[in-house]
Amino acid sequence: MNALVETSCPCGLGTSLATCCGRWTADRPAPTAGALMRSRYCAYVRDDTEVLLRTWHASTRPKPSELSGAGPEPGPGLKWLGLQVLREEASGPDSAIVEFVARYSVNGRARRLHETSRFRREGGTWYYVDGDIA
Repeated sequence: MNALVETSCPCGLGTSLATCCGRWTADRPAPTAGALMRSRYCAYVRDDTEVLLRTWHASTRPKPSELSGAGPEPGPGLKWLGLQVLREEASGPDSAIVEFVARYSVNGRARRLHETSRFRREGGTWYYVDGDIA
């Protein structure tokens, strides 16, 4: 059976990865900035740098080597624990912001990442641009 179907989506919406964030691929881009943000969180959980780079806006996209072991504190002791989206709002016809808190631990010590992210839509596809950490 497909691993995406069997796996619960890390974004926390309570459905399978295949019917939630796993469905947003290059062939089927996320319909909203919030959906893209959730799918990017899942990519971080799964250490899927291909998805992270593909959904990062070209103007701010890091080099693949800069994203290895992605996360706020990259390394083997990093474990993602949960996501809470605090707000999602349009900031223009093709731009939006998403504020979220992502919980994680590093070597057993709990931490959190609170960010307000900026997204831009180009050609019908949403991209992560950058964010401000609170």
